[in-house]
Parts: sequence; structure tokens; C-alpha cells
Amino acid sequence: MSHALERIAAALERMAPAAAPAPDFGAEAFVWHTGPDRLDPVARVSRVDLSLLVGVNRARDTLLANTRHFAAGLPANNALLWGARGMGKSSLVKAVHAAVRAEGFDLKIVELSREDLPSVGRLLAMLRGAAERRFVLFCDDLSFSHDDQHYKSLKAVLDGGIEGRPDNVVFYATSNRRHLMPRDMIENETQAAIHSTEAVEEKVSLSDRFGLWLGFHPCTQDEWLDMIRGYCTAHGLSVPEDRLRAEAVEWQATRGGRSGRVAWQFFCDLAAREGVRV
Repeated sequence: MSHALERIAAALERMAPAAAPAPDFGAEAFVWHTGPDRLDPVARVSRVDLSLLVGVNRARDTLLANTRHFAAGLPANNALLWGARGMGKSSLVKAVHAAVRAEGFDLKIVELSREDLPSVGRLLAMLRGAAERRFVLFCDDLSFSHDDQHYKSLKAVLDGGIEGRPDNVVFYATSNRRHLMPRDMIENETQAAIHSTEAVEEKVSLSDRFGLWLGFHPCTQDEWLDMIRGYCTAHGLSVPEDRLRAEAVEWQATRGGRSGRVAWQFFCDLAAREGVRV
């Protein structure tokens, strides 16, 4: 009987996935993948310089100070960057990371997709094991649908359970929604529940677990033009002001709105027509 149990145990051990190797934290940025669990280094981070982000001064200064405190080993808050599409939420996170590293801090950034939130406990354990390093855990475009249970996994990042969130990890997320869930989901659950406030408290209170809420709102036309001028200056593109303004206004009219993303798209088109490499 004992021999049979030993053979079964050996077979189960062979079937079990191998333990994830300790990652090499030599890079400045990583992407978390599962199946198998691993942190893949990023050779070149896609980002813009902090000085090119226009119209987000308050959010920029707040997030920069919070990140600088964290990198220096001081208390820091998790941050939720929410609001209008294309206004530089994810760009700000990456630009702030680069700015703090330029100050001499060996700060790492780890990108985690929303679909991989159930594995976040394993990721936190891996990062906890590198206590001498500090990590910004970044989840872009975070939101939850009606039947989505991933929000429960997010609490492991924000609260950390019985172990607490690792001291060397801070969590930054971007979302178009302030409460991370669609408004009609909140309203439907409120109407269907006996105790309406209790029905949605668990999900709505998720955003309350972020110490910083940084709102991003649609930009004015002057701010939008300033974004384009900043890109032109940074890349050495010289265009007469009257022509730049006329073409930019026409571009945003065809797109039906203004944002940092639309400004960059217009600049790329303009640079291509002028023969300037970006």
C-alpha cells in the first residue's frame, strides 16, 4: 500500500508545474504573464517625456510626489487615475516612473493586465521576495463588467489580506470609470436589492481603497493646441502658427473631440507630411 501511495505522490509531483524561477530584476520594466508565471523584462518602455503632458498639472505633481516618496522608502498611497479617454492617464504613470528613475532611484514598474488579476497573489509573493527593490505595479484600463469577479482579486493588491501589501509595492491603476464599474450595474443592483446600499457597497467601495484619486477631464482647445506645439518643439518640427492652428482645428473637428491621444495622432500625420521622423 505504501509503495502505491509513493508512486501516486511521485506522479502528482511530476504533473505539478515547476516553481517559477527567481526573476532577474536588472531591467527597469516588466510585464507579468501566467502559464507559466513569469516576469518578462521590457527592453524599451513606450512613453513620452513628463514635460509633454499638458493640462494635467495637478495630477502630475501629486503622482510625482507620491512616487518619489515611495521610491525613497517613505509612506505612499495606491493611486487611481480616472476620467476622460486619451487624456494621458497611462502616459503619466510611465512618465512619472521615468522621471523618478532619472533622480537616481532604482524604481521598477511591473505591468499587470486586468485578466491576470486572479494571479496577483503569486506576483506579490514574487515581488515581496525582492524586498531590497521597489516596484510600481501598474494596471491599465481597469474596469469590471456585470458578472466580473476579478475585483475580488484586486483587494489582495489594495489590502493585502492577512500579510498586508508588500512594503516594496505600490499599485497604480487607470480607468475611465471612477468606481471601476458601469453606472447601470450600480443602478440595477440598487433597484433589485432589499438593502440597496449593501448590495453595491463591496464593489463601489473598491475605489475607496485607493489613497489617491486623480481625475482627468476633457481639455480646452488652447490646451490641445499647446500639446501639439509641445510635440513640434520636442521633435524639431517648425510649421507656421496660422497653418498649424487651422489644420489642427480641422483635424479635431473630424474626430469629434479633443484629447492628448488625438493631439499625438495629428502630430504624427503632420510630421509624416513634413518628412520628419518621430
